[in-house]
Amino acid sequence: MAFGMRGHDLGGKQNFSDFLNKVKKNNINYVQLAFKKSISDEDFSLGNYNPGFAHFIKKGLDENDIHVAVLGCYINPTNPIELKRQTAVKTFVEHLKYARMIGADMVGTETGRFDPELKIVPSTYTEGCYQLLLKSMREIVSAAEKLGVIVGVEGVATHTLYSPEMMKRFLDDIDSPNVEVILDPVNLISENNYMEQEKVIDRVFDFYGDRVSVIHIKDFALVDGVVKYAQVGEGLFNYEHLFKHLKFKKPHITMLIENSNEERFHSDCEFLEKIYDGVSEGF
Repeated sequence: MAFGMRGHDLGGKQNFSDFLNKVKKNNINYVQLAFKKSISDEDFSLGNYNPGFAHFIKKGLDENDIHVAVLGCYINPTNPIELKRQTAVKTFVEHLKYARMIGADMVGTETGRFDPELKIVPSTYTEGCYQLLLKSMREIVSAAEKLGVIVGVEGVATHTLYSPEMMKRFLDDIDSPNVEVILDPVNLISENNYMEQEKVIDRVFDFYGDRVSVIHIKDFALVDGVVKYAQVGEGLFNYEHLFKHLKFKKPHITMLIENSNEERFHSDCEFLEKIYDGVSEGF
């Protein structure tokens, strides 16, 4: 696997030059880069894109051997406030232009909730919310197809695409080769299915394993009956089961470690690599 991490886990927002130096100092070659979460001294507001600005970003990345596996643009494509939904779509489309210039593998987003503040609400799981997602994503995917850029979509148990079944339906409905899946298996785990996490992973690969292009990895624990995210190796996640799928079906896939930091990133990589190396073919 090709290991990387989220840029903002290296100290949050900072000057672009400091960010580049920190990534290089820690020998990290693959990052998920969310501009507004990682870079403090450049203005990425909607409408500020231009090829010169994008080339400036690309030059800094290239000089430090940093590859953007995912350009993060985590919008709420199901925001019930129409103006905000439209602004989110325009922001994502603008990021597609950055991605093309800087050589990012994809622009990634989760699929949102039917709430202006992204709160967990029952209406997120309705047909109306799903249709709103399709409306947003069809506009985004149309732009991606014209620009030749991949859109990465990530399912989350409390978002519009809350299960492998919903992700499969979405991929079938969108029907575009420019849409791939960012798989964070822990994001699909909840209090209702954590005892069957292996079956959840199996359904992912049965339904759309060929569309999985990037992995997000972390862990989870059960705290007072509630699933909470945990750092790698400190919870209940079955890494061996996931790696059986990846090792023989997704060679050299990029794995972005979440919630890591400078102090533990390389030990996290060693922990995961040891498990990966020990996995044999077959279930």
